[in-house]
Amino acid sequence: MTEEIKNTKVVIGQVVSNAMDKSITVKVERQVMHPLYKKYVKRSTKLMAHDENNECNIGDTVAIESCRPLSKHKTWRLQKIVEKAAQL
Repeated sequence: MTEEIKNTKVVIGQVVSNAMDKSITVKVERQVMHPLYKKYVKRSTKLMAHDENNECNIGDTVAIESCRPLSKHKTWRLQKIVEKAAQL
């Protein structure tokens, strides 16, 4: 009868850095309404995520999920790679 309830949030973003070992930086964009002008404005957030197998490259679109804190800045884990970036 022990069912685990997952309170995980999933967001989709683009990898902007993979220079670290088993870590990636993901840029997540959202649109918010400007309080005065009532127009939608893009806002972005950079999140650190855990990439266990070092399989992400810069430009990949990925889905990340929230998890327990893995380090000082890493509280997200790579869930899946949605789309690979075109290799030049």
